[in-house]
Amino acid sequence: MPDIRPAITATGLRKAYGEHVVLDGIDLRIPQGSVYALLGPNGAGKTTTVHILSTLIRADAGEAAVAGHDVARDPDGVRSAIGLTGQFAAVDALLTGEENLLLMADLRHLGRREGRRRTRELLEQFDLVDAARKPASTFSGGMRRRLDLAMTLVGDPRVIFLDEPTTGLDPRSRRTMWQIIRDLVTGGVTILLTSQYLEEADQLADRVGVLDGGRLVAEGTPAELKRRVPGGHVRLRFADLPGLDSAVTVLSGGARDDEALTLQIPHDGSPRALKGLLDRLDDAALDVDALTVHTPDLDDVFLALTDIRTEKEEARAS
Repeated sequence: MPDIRPAITATGLRKAYGEHVVLDGIDLRIPQGSVYALLGPNGAGKTTTVHILSTLIRADAGEAAVAGHDVARDPDGVRSAIGLTGQFAAVDALLTGEENLLLMADLRHLGRREGRRRTRELLEQFDLVDAARKPASTFSGGMRRRLDLAMTLVGDPRVIFLDEPTTGLDPRSRRTMWQIIRDLVTGGVTILLTSQYLEEADQLADRVGVLDGGRLVAEGTPAELKRRVPGGHVRLRFADLPGLDSAVTVLSGGARDDEALTLQIPHDGSPRALKGLLDRLDDAALDVDALTVHTPDLDDVFLALTDIRTEKEEARAS
């Protein structure tokens, strides 16, 4: 039977520095071959979580396992199965791209022939062949990030931690990195991604966890999280004021804007509800100049969840 154990599990992880609690008992269960995005503001505990799971620091309490290895009792087993790309590219600027990869192959204890084979393979995969013999100091930000991730992959890790991997990249380089991540997951790799780019999580993640103040305040697929937040609507624009007046009569509960000739109707964005709205407009013989649908995105989710936490803390303090 196939191994169906999750790639990453954590139960009650806690970490504090003195009286400052960084992680306050978080639980995770991440399936193999998936992308899990951990979102949160600065200081929420994202990087601390990655550092615990990758054995860089020890938790004060709780248990965790990565690729079947207990993080506390078998750190060497964890390290042999993972790759880690931090917030800043960890390449040696004085070495060429090829030399950086060969150095990583040596650290991974690959033989000379296997190390060179793997280096050639990764240079091709990450479109770095033309820059292979150039010092990394001459690389653009996107190239350095691709090289950094290629170095992470030298040992064929089954689990990869990407801690804000596209910070500082231009939109084109960011999308190139997204495609690389998708290709890795297609190949069966599991990725835990931390990011402050909510669009990035929406594009890549199978599941999302929102971390705030060291606590996991929400978890689910991007679609599930969006459904938790109100605010979806349809905006209708009309050619003239009489058309707007007629629409207000037919469609109650909307917010009108006489200057813009628009009517905003609360809406969940589902195809069925949208069809119902269009049928009502058609039955009333109302002509609409333009129709736009707005559904909550992860920005709305993030702001709503962190605002809720802030309000609760203020209430407790008072």
